[in-house]
Amino acid sequence: MKNFIFISPNFPTNYWMFCRELKNNGMNVLGIGDQPYDELSNDLKDSLNEYYKVSSLENYDEVYRAVAYFIFKHGHIDWLESNNEYWLERDASLRTEFHITSGFQASDMPRIKYKSKMKEFYQKAGIPVARYHLVDTLENCLAFTKEVGYPIVAKPDNGVGASHTFKIKNENEMESFFAEKWDDTSYIMEEFIDAEVNSYDAIIDSNGDPIFETGNVTPVSIMDVVNDEQSSIYYIVKNLPKDVQDAGRATVKSFGVKSRFVHFEFFRLLSDHEGLGKKGDVMALEVNMRPCGGFTPDMINFGHSTNVYKIWADMITYDKSTVEIGEEYYCAFAGLRDNKDYVMSHEDIMEKYGDQMKMVDRIPDALSGAMGNKMYLAIFKTKKEMDTFYKDLLKEKTSKKNK
Repeated sequence: MKNFIFISPNFPTNYWMFCRELKNNGMNVLGIGDQPYDELSNDLKDSLNEYYKVSSLENYDEVYRAVAYFIFKHGHIDWLESNNEYWLERDASLRTEFHITSGFQASDMPRIKYKSKMKEFYQKAGIPVARYHLVDTLENCLAFTKEVGYPIVAKPDNGVGASHTFKIKNENEMESFFAEKWDDTSYIMEEFIDAEVNSYDAIIDSNGDPIFETGNVTPVSIMDVVNDEQSSIYYIVKNLPKDVQDAGRATVKSFGVKSRFVHFEFFRLLSDHEGLGKKGDVMALEVNMRPCGGFTPDMINFGHSTNVYKIWADMITYDKSTVEIGEEYYCAFAGLRDNKDYVMSHEDIMEKYGDQMKMVDRIPDALSGAMGNKMYLAIFKTKKEMDTFYKDLLKEKTSKKNK
């Protein structure tokens, strides 16, 4: 029996399903987390062969000792994974120290965690990238804006999501950015791209070939959703566009990805951009060497009538998929905010869209900044139906003073 250590199997809350499918495939699934065992869901308890609680997953020494204990008790560890962006570097360090070769090592981290390093590998794949400048002095950053023009986007070079991302429109805002940025963090500054985000989501085998592919579209940037507290929307595509598929596969090869669930992000230009492409063209944004966050794996399942948790576990166990794809749909996510006054009530939404609804839930506070407070997931056979759904759910009441 092969040994698999799953780091933080309790968060996100849907990740117990990765563990379930591994265990169903005959793996010895060993969890390491900081939540007391008695507080784990019954589903997760049933999906683990053993669990080791640490006081904090941030404490490397404790997690190190947990891995060492599992090796002492169960022998060689074949896999160690969290499928979580936050722990990617931790996972790689543990693999390197314990000679677990079935995943990225510490030496691989710069090219997959630093946005500035990613660009080199996107370019090797023949995919255009936005011009950038690593933030140093105010004078040099102003010189960069003279080259590319305003607005520009500044964000941590090694960051998750849209945390501490700035859209800078003029010199005064540039000075404000320098006053607000974190002193101990390296930032990258890029020319602003008028585009929507198209993703390539795939499960890759040990040869670097896809065994499952799909994608999603985010019409409103996560940066704007977070900074402006907008409603959050994105959807799983019914059919993956060929240009995104080609770009995704080329990126897999360029980065040397093997045996992973990946989420690569691309810009689809909404207008012509000199030096990068014409309206509709695809260009690079960033790579994420883990599944798309939140409830996206469930959305993929709903959109393709399949089970990506099982496909991923099959990749780990058999290096191929035993899962079939069923009828395909658009799967729409709408994340609504508590502080907005929407025209449609929850009851209105369920009365009109109850037959298409696949999931309704509160969004964990840790994810609410980028995703809203309450989510609705629904499937549609046509994009027109989905667009009407979004128009209905996102419409806000107009206050008297604005009439």
